[in-house]
Amino acid sequence: MGLIAFFKKAFRDMKESAKAQHEVDKAELAAAKAEARANFEENRGHNTYARAKADAKKSWDDAHMSPAEREARVQEERDARIEAANARVEEANARTEAAKKK
Repeated sequence: MGLIAFFKKAFRDMKESAKAQHEVDKAELAAAKAEARANFEENRGHNTYARAKADAKKSWDDAHMSPAEREARVQEERDARIEAANARVEEANARTEAAKKK
C-alpha cells in the first residue's frame, strides 16, 4: 500500500505543479501580448516611408555582409557595450564615494 500512496502523491504533486506552471505561462503570454499591443500603438503612424526604406536597406546590407565583416561589426558593438558598462561602473563608484563622504 505504501508504494501506491507514494505514486498517488507524486502524480497529484505533478498535476498541481503543471496547473501552477500553466497559470504562470498564461500570465506571461498575456503580458507579452499587452506589451506588443502597446508598442504597436505607440509606434502607429511613426513609421514613415523614409524610415521603412532605411530599415530595409540596413537589413539588406546586414544580410549581404561577409562573415568577417559581420564578426567585426559584432565585435564593435560588444566593445561599445563594454565601454558603456565601464562608464556605468565608474559613475556608480563615484556615487558610492560621495555617499561615504557624507
